[in-house]
Amino acid sequence: MSKRVAIVQSNYIPWKGYFDLINSVDEFILFDDMQYTRRDWRNRNKIKTSAGAIWLTIPVQVKGKYFQAIKETSVSEPGWNEVHLKTLCAQYARASHFQTYRPWLEDTYHAATSGLLSEINRHFLSRICDLLGIKTRMTTSMEYRIVEGKTERLVDLCRQADATHYVSGPAARDYIDPLLFEAAGINLSFYDYGEYPIYDQVHPPFDHFVSVLDLILNHGPDATRYMRTFTPSGSPGTPATGPR
Repeated sequence: MSKRVAIVQSNYIPWKGYFDLINSVDEFILFDDMQYTRRDWRNRNKIKTSAGAIWLTIPVQVKGKYFQAIKETSVSEPGWNEVHLKTLCAQYARASHFQTYRPWLEDTYHAATSGLLSEINRHFLSRICDLLGIKTRMTTSMEYRIVEGKTERLVDLCRQADATHYVSGPAARDYIDPLLFEAAGINLSFYDYGEYPIYDQVHPPFDHFVSVLDLILNHGPDATRYMRTFTPSGSPGTPATGPR
């Protein structure tokens, strides 16, 4: 049987494309053995406000921790979740589906009490996947052995997960060696986010590259109609067999 796998670092409340990638595979491995990178998507993401897009950032301990892994990165300021929730409530109060999803939003943020960034990210990813109807199995690299080498470790993770097809993010074209996947008998494709349809946002001008929460709060149960791996009815569709 065929099995599609993607391997990506965890992000905080990522954009809709991240969830399309999850929905396009059978197993999504959060690669949090990787080094934490500052000023990246690991601990922050954007939302729309009346003053334009702003960052929601989870404060983490980085001083002197130049080589820490994502899984080792800890929160530096308890209570960040309540601050983020308050900001979201203030900025999306006029969104069409805010009141419907406010209890879910409050419950999700109130439960985000872990002191580790990796666990927080997985919490939000799991809750959002459940809301969108994504059934992909989500695991972490900590459940597997890790070998040396950029491409080698990806190939080995795919072998351990019994993958027949590895779906990579497009940015990895710069370093992935396709020959190693070919030698292992694993098909390789690079996910193409392509063009997404514009949707109504409570705060114009339109911006695709904000948290998926923006889409959910503005369009509620119709959110998946503005994503790429769902059928026109809004339910998860059949994953593509190659780049899209």
